[in-house]
Formats: sequence, structure tokens, C-alpha cells
Amino acid sequence: MDAVNPEHSPSALTHLRQDGSAQMVDVSGKTETTREATATATVRTTVEVLGLLGSGGLPKGDALAVARVAGIMAAKKTPDLIPLCHPLPLSKVTVDFELGTDSVAILATVKTRGVTGVEMEALTAVSVAALSVYDMIKAVDKRAVLTDIKVLAKSGGKSGDWTL
Repeated sequence: MDAVNPEHSPSALTHLRQDGSAQMVDVSGKTETTREATATATVRTTVEVLGLLGSGGLPKGDALAVARVAGIMAAKKTPDLIPLCHPLPLSKVTVDFELGTDSVAILATVKTRGVTGVEMEALTAVSVAALSVYDMIKAVDKRAVLTDIKVLAKSGGKSGDWTL
């Protein structure tokens, strides 16, 4: 039994063939639905850096604009980065930022009409956006930390809607 989900036994792992080798799951029999997922990541940094992020005053330029585009591009490249992900026709990708007192929260929402979900695309978007923020601020804060990458919500598909 799977320690994370006791309903799954090792024989029910969809990305493994009977011999244990990896496979891309056959989704051809699944029903096409509108699917959406939202993920988040956090970059912890200093109050000074957050001020620079908010004002666009970083030495490398507007970090949030760069990170937004990087996150959108990453969502579109997910099947190139995650070996068993299906290429999906993404219909919408948004990447947004919330500046806090000691961190910046990154939120990405990805939407498609297809036969499989977009959780991996949302996670890839926030991960690459967080990496881009780090790249843009590392000259002024080498100790910044990327943390709390997770799916917040998903909708569509056979398993229905889910929210953290």
C-alpha cells in the first residue's frame, strides 16, 4: 500500500508498467473537460529587498515582470521538463505576486480544456517564477529562501474539485 494514499497499491501506480519500467499514461479514453489548477510558492527575503521589489529598484530591473513571464513560459514547457507529463493546449496562465512583510508569495493559475489536469503546469510556473525572483534579487540578498511550493486547488476531471 502507498504510504501517502492507502487506496493505491504498487500495482495501481499508473506511471509504471507491469515490469516496473516507466510509461506515459494512456489518457485517450478520458473525457475532455475544462480543468484548472492553482499553485503557490514563497520567496523569503529582507524588508529592504521587498521594498526594492515593490518599487522596481533592483539592480537587475523589474524582477516581478521578469518572473511573471518566466512562470508563463515555464507552464508551457512543463512536458519538456517533467518526463511523463502530457503536452496540453493551455488556454490560460496567470502568475501573480503578493508582497508580504518578509516574503513574496507567487500564485499561478493554469487552465485547459483537455483530458488530464494542469497541476504540474501550475507547480512548474510558480517554481520557475520563484527561481527568477531569486535570480533577480541574489545580488542584494544571497540568503533568500524558496519555500512552500504546493497546489492550492484544482478543478475539472473525474476526481472533481479539490482545495487545500
